[in-house]
Amino acid sequence: MERIGIYGGSFDPIHFGHLLFAESAREFCGLDRIVFVPAGIPPHKRNKKQTSGNDRFQMIQLAIQAYPEYSASRFEIDSDEISYTVRTLRYFHELNPKSQLFLIIGSDMFNDIPNWFEPQEICRLASLVVTQKADEPPLDFARFEPLVSSDKILEFQRQIVPMPKLELSSTKIRNNLAKGKSIRFQLPSSVEQYIIENQLYANKELT
Repeated sequence: MERIGIYGGSFDPIHFGHLLFAESAREFCGLDRIVFVPAGIPPHKRNKKQTSGNDRFQMIQLAIQAYPEYSASRFEIDSDEISYTVRTLRYFHELNPKSQLFLIIGSDMFNDIPNWFEPQEICRLASLVVTQKADEPPLDFARFEPLVSSDKILEFQRQIVPMPKLELSSTKIRNNLAKGKSIRFQLPSSVEQYIIENQLYANKELT
């Protein structure tokens, strides 16, 4: 059975932190491949201005082009509907009915999943892989007790991926670009060149 990691996010822009995040999860959990899914209309960021989905998709393609285990999906950015995680997982489940799905998320998102749309269905469609840095808050597994079995919670606990502390963020990169500061060595050079050529993030600080 193929093991597929689903990694969603704004990726605005994608940087080395995202890539390290994905590779650590792939290796730790023995995933066969990982699909990056740039967000279309995130339910918690409906009014937030984002770089176009096509630009974010192209930057992901440039960042992962040398790695056959990685791919990118336009599913959310080509849709006019709100990008609920459960809807995205249903799509990939229908696309890969004989595969096992793994949802790759950060520890902050993990603790909030019980508040998401159809959290029980999310946990049924995919096994959760959680990346956690040493300085982040502890994972609250008790919040999942009403949603899944104790065996499922033990499965999640076995899939906690330890991560080094890495001071990188898309927000910081965007703001550095707006201020004319260097972003060298924070993201792949091909992505940096794409940003420069397309004048993304110039003279505008985004939060």
